[in-house]
Amino acid sequence: MKQPVELLIGLRYTRAKRRNHFISFISVISMLGITLGVMALIVVLSVMNGFEQELKGRILGMVSHVTVSSYGRGLTDWQQLSQQTAENEQVIGAAPYVDAEAMLSNQASVSGVIIRGILPDHEPAVSEIHEHMVSGSLDDLKPGEYGIILGTGLASNLSVVPGDRVTMITPQSTVSPLGFLPRLRRFKVLGLFEIGVYEYDRSSAIIHAEDASKLFRLDGAMSGLRLKIADLDDAPLVRYQLRESLPVQYWVSDWTMRHSNYFKAVKTEKTVMFIILSLIVAVAAFNIVSTLVMVVTDKQSDIAILRTLGLSPASVTQVFMVQGTLIGVIGTILGVISGVTVASYIDVIIPALEQMFQTQFLPTGVYPITELPAELKSSDVIRIAILSFVLSIIATIYPALRAAKTRPAEALRYE
Repeated sequence: MKQPVELLIGLRYTRAKRRNHFISFISVISMLGITLGVMALIVVLSVMNGFEQELKGRILGMVSHVTVSSYGRGLTDWQQLSQQTAENEQVIGAAPYVDAEAMLSNQASVSGVIIRGILPDHEPAVSEIHEHMVSGSLDDLKPGEYGIILGTGLASNLSVVPGDRVTMITPQSTVSPLGFLPRLRRFKVLGLFEIGVYEYDRSSAIIHAEDASKLFRLDGAMSGLRLKIADLDDAPLVRYQLRESLPVQYWVSDWTMRHSNYFKAVKTEKTVMFIILSLIVAVAAFNIVSTLVMVVTDKQSDIAILRTLGLSPASVTQVFMVQGTLIGVIGTILGVISGVTVASYIDVIIPALEQMFQTQFLPTGVYPITELPAELKSSDVIRIAILSFVLSIIATIYPALRAAKTRPAEALRYE
């Protein structure tokens, strides 16, 4: 198949050994700059995707995917409600809970907490809290024994360890001859958990649901029913389906309603990081401008001869656009290959670097996540490759137009 003359000349100029080695050096630098920029974008976005998924998993391992509660004082028919919600094919687990606010004190230390009452037998069906136990077990919670499990941050703030006792002060008051007195109850610390999210480790405590129901005067009722669904992204759809299928006295909510701001902030951070790192690719791409300007200057006589042989200004423009675009394409391909490789094996590369330099990039005790997770998304790779390719084409326009304006008579006057 016959190829366009512009493509043939452009490819020949790219392959040819230039008289000016500095131009070749600048071309290689431009190509490497694009490669490094594309690789950095792919690796950083993959790591940020990994962190987002890791944090989402930890947060949603503690909170409810979907919650069903009653508009009344409490939920007394949670067993029947659990059977009704199980008819939805997305629902894969259900467990009742009691939610309340209280204060915990130990000697001079006092802290406000969110109390979560659970049934230990049912809780693993909807959360992963049992997988994050530092000491003790959910099964240690027995009704009537008033045991409590604290987040590690909360235990540190109260200066308690398993086996110690803390005093819970509830908002409900008791009427006495002396007036209204706060209700107090002593709890024994049975264990500690650590989610890795400061908000929960610092302000969450778990007790048995029956103890919580008595303590907060729910008369055996529960605050609501927690549901676990197969696909987190379908939570709004499941919420809508349950609202349509359940009686009107039930209120249905999902995690996107309670934690949307946090994940929107993470998404905004990813967008800003993409824009900042795109500047690296842009700078590298526009190095092509200086490369092609020098090539045009070096090839003045060649351009003039091609013009006298009948090559139009538009064809001359295409010749140098082919040359500049090829630099961008090779840099983009190398960047994609290296970026995908690094992101895919980052769990091997980072430990090797830590061992080589005898350091730890994410020290335990400072960061909740001590390993760099990476989630490579094909959409990110395609978007980055297209961005690099487009910037490379844009960078070729000015030098190519300048070459097209070459006047053959002036260029050949001193040849």
